[in-house]
Amino acid sequence: MKANLTLAREDIVRLCERVEGAQTRAYAIPKLTDEYPAMTIADGYAVQSELRRRFIAQGHRLVGWKAGLTSKAKMQQMGVDVPSIGFLTDRMARPENSAISTCDLVHPRVECEVAFVLKKELRGPGCSREDVLAATDYVVPAVEIIDSRFSGFKFDLASVVADNGSSARFVAGGRARYAEELDLRTLGVVLEKNGEMVAMGASGAVLGHPTEAIAMLVNILAEMDEHLPAGSFVMSGGITEAVAVKPGDNVVARFQELGSVSMRFVE
Repeated sequence: MKANLTLAREDIVRLCERVEGAQTRAYAIPKLTDEYPAMTIADGYAVQSELRRRFIAQGHRLVGWKAGLTSKAKMQQMGVDVPSIGFLTDRMARPENSAISTCDLVHPRVECEVAFVLKKELRGPGCSREDVLAATDYVVPAVEIIDSRFSGFKFDLASVVADNGSSARFVAGGRARYAEELDLRTLGVVLEKNGEMVAMGASGAVLGHPTEAIAMLVNILAEMDEHLPAGSFVMSGGITEAVAVKPGDNVVARFQELGSVSMRFVE
């Protein structure tokens, strides 16, 4: 991945500062390729890595990773053709059934995901679905609150990777289940907002099988000389399209076999 870098070190730092400002102070910015049209996906990951380094230096704890844009619905919604990954920290986690503030978010949207907790580390390249299943301790239902920091929720892949895959908050709930007890390809999910069904799908929407998204994530990490340690919390990507939320909204994601995840949004 390093071979495809076009940005100089000072540009990476500059763009990281721009993204960090938008994330921490909740304002929209133009997509990064407006100023750097030749920016590659590798450049985006270089900016994301710098952002992760800064957050960890500020006391954030890395708890896991997320795959993004892993369903056809999400790719079509965002106009991209390959998935991406982003990191998760302890400060993004919110308890099940809690009130989530939107005043520190720009374009909050929710999507339903199957999350994996690892009992063994995973390393690429060549990580497979079977490797992921063998390393998984259990799975839980989760909702990711994504928040693109780009004006008009419009971006390209290099920009969204630099923005850490639009990561903002996540909520895990329901009940933990062993992966081997489930058919992870056919789990149905319904997303309700204020008592009305607003999205539905099946877990196979994520690259045919959610474990494929985790394997892809591990193999992208390998290109950056990184791996998934044991104990990692890993989100496999949105099963449904992302649904916008605002203060006053109540959201419940109901997963077949895994129970539900609920939250409400406030100012």
